[in-house]
Amino acid sequence: MARDQLLENLVRDFVGEADELVQQTTRNLLALERVKAGAEPPAGAHAEVARALHTLKGSAATLGLSEFSEVAHRLEDVYAPVLAAHAGVPAALADTLLRALDASMEWLRARAAGRDGLGLDVIVQQIAAVALSPEELTPGAPSGAEDRAKQDASGAPVAEPADPAGGWRVAMRHIVALMREVDRLRELRLRIDQRARDVEHALEGLARLGMLAQTAEPRAVLMGVRTAMARDGADLGELVEGLDDAIKEVCTLPVRTLLEPLERAVRDVCRARGKQASLHLVGGELSLDRRVLEALRGALLHLVRNAVDHGIELPEVRRAAGKAPEGTIDVRVEQQGNIAFLEVADDGGGLDAARIRETAERHSVVTRAELDRMGPAEVMQLVFRAGFTTADTVTEISGRGVGLDVVRNQIQALHGSVDVSSVPGQGTRFTLSVPTDIGTSPMLLARASGAVFGLPMLALEGVVRARQDRLHLARGQARFEHEDRVLPLFDLGALAGLRQALTPSEGQPLLVVHVRGQRAAVLVDEILHDLELAIQPLPPELSGIQAYQGAASLADGEFVMVLRPEWLVRAERRAEEVAASARRALVIDDSLTARAMHRAILESGGFTVHALPSAADAVARLRQTTYAVVVCDVAMAGMDGVAFTRLVRGHPDTRGVPVVLVSARDDAANRAAGIAAGADAYVSKKDCAAGLLLSEVSAAIARRSAG
Repeated sequence: MARDQLLENLVRDFVGEADELVQQTTRNLLALERVKAGAEPPAGAHAEVARALHTLKGSAATLGLSEFSEVAHRLEDVYAPVLAAHAGVPAALADTLLRALDASMEWLRARAAGRDGLGLDVIVQQIAAVALSPEELTPGAPSGAEDRAKQDASGAPVAEPADPAGGWRVAMRHIVALMREVDRLRELRLRIDQRARDVEHALEGLARLGMLAQTAEPRAVLMGVRTAMARDGADLGELVEGLDDAIKEVCTLPVRTLLEPLERAVRDVCRARGKQASLHLVGGELSLDRRVLEALRGALLHLVRNAVDHGIELPEVRRAAGKAPEGTIDVRVEQQGNIAFLEVADDGGGLDAARIRETAERHSVVTRAELDRMGPAEVMQLVFRAGFTTADTVTEISGRGVGLDVVRNQIQALHGSVDVSSVPGQGTRFTLSVPTDIGTSPMLLARASGAVFGLPMLALEGVVRARQDRLHLARGQARFEHEDRVLPLFDLGALAGLRQALTPSEGQPLLVVHVRGQRAAVLVDEILHDLELAIQPLPPELSGIQAYQGAASLADGEFVMVLRPEWLVRAERRAEEVAASARRALVIDDSLTARAMHRAILESGGFTVHALPSAADAVARLRQTTYAVVVCDVAMAGMDGVAFTRLVRGHPDTRGVPVVLVSARDDAANRAAGIAAGADAYVSKKDCAAGLLLSEVSAAIARRSAG
């Protein structure tokens, strides 16, 4: 597609985005206009208006819509005193804001449709005429709605409802509903395949009986059923794949539609700041969910503009530092399974930790006491706090306090994460990871310690067999030689908290996982098979567990946890970090799933976790090892959790160990029995799923320490 045509398509797409932002802003302005003197404005209304104007300005500038961007910038100027005063919006200002937004949308629709619209110069002048100081704010004045109505009736342009692109605007919930139906069809296909295998097993069983004459008729019937099921399964597979491809066509866009307009943003900021920078894009050929791209548009634009404004130095400064006068900004996109990784990296001056500390304290982002407790990595994360900015002056690019907190909020709304790293004098790198959550992903299923896990095939470099002459043990860490590399070796069963780490036996399968330049060998008990599976995101209360990126449903309805590949390759670093914390926790539960889940939650809180399937085994372990806390299920075969707690409290060597009981029974009687036995806390399985286990464990330890 020609570049000009691509830009025109993006402008047409921007009409829908801008219209939604304008409608949201109109609702907030009308609510703020109704605020009486001395009353508190609606929660979040001011922030939403500021962010909407900021997004409109930045997106329009990226697309070369300078007149529209200028209007949004002027609206930010006149809105700033209201935002700072946290007051209601005066009627005169509300009139001007609403008229400006109406006129801007009319101009934008004309521009998208290829028509010549009226210029926005008059609107810019009207905005400048109502600029107010904080002292002039008089909330509660007449709204001026009648004047606006008269202007509309007198023939002023009214917003067009038609989509200039000639397409349909379909609510995303309808697309999502179709995707769910396709997932159901895919599960039906898996069930048909399973039934075909069952028929095959029945035929093999009849053949083993040896009575060929007596079983001829049932065997003929079963062979006919097998053939029909194979044909039906193939037809259904083609139908599912066709629907899947069609929905992907509707729901996905090439990443280049998001990345290429960023070149214009880099050019404009460089011209405004007297800097030189070039943008390099990698991964533009990938296609991602349209919803994800739309949500990422503002975040990437903000990061790229910040990279030029705050990161890249002036040419003379770069020359003095031995750098080329032109800076470099790299935007890289790649996909692993249903996780998309986006990096925005510059070769500028890097983040100044001392300045971040000083700015955070000066703007009351954190207290001095909090700063003193923070390490270098935590200080870097302060740039994502609301209200944090190092800009000394207000410009079209930055300095209004609408900063990287917006980026963080946008990414977290997608159940993703954003991280920052920086080297002084060398540059800064922002890394975003978001789930794509559409269609299927090729998945390898493997078994470890009785549990089945899924691993995205995109992260699998290969499957090899363990050889004793290639295994090494150094500083307590197992390693495996593979293709002239020495890889860290981990036991998946141990990583999931299902057993103590095992040393591979000769010929045991190892998964070689490769994620963004990092590799690791992962020991499993058995390779099952590979399937195309739809990865469902974890519920919000479990999204913080780093080990899993989601779950997938098999033909028999069983759910398997899908591993996060980057979690596997970083296991060595996590082990070092957790060991440094010197806090050990013991988890006791006869459920594999519960042990794995509790272990993941506790490890996220900095614990080294040992997991056992029975209370009897735990009693012996407690006599040998010191633990900071014990998390124990109540309903278990043999010794239950209440009996175990009584035993712990009755022994002088263990009576001071904090015990947290976990149970599906949350009635008052069972809770009272657990506390009476000596438990420090009693947590329901529902509360564990809601993310409360870690806080209850911390509170139990604190109470024991204080007592």
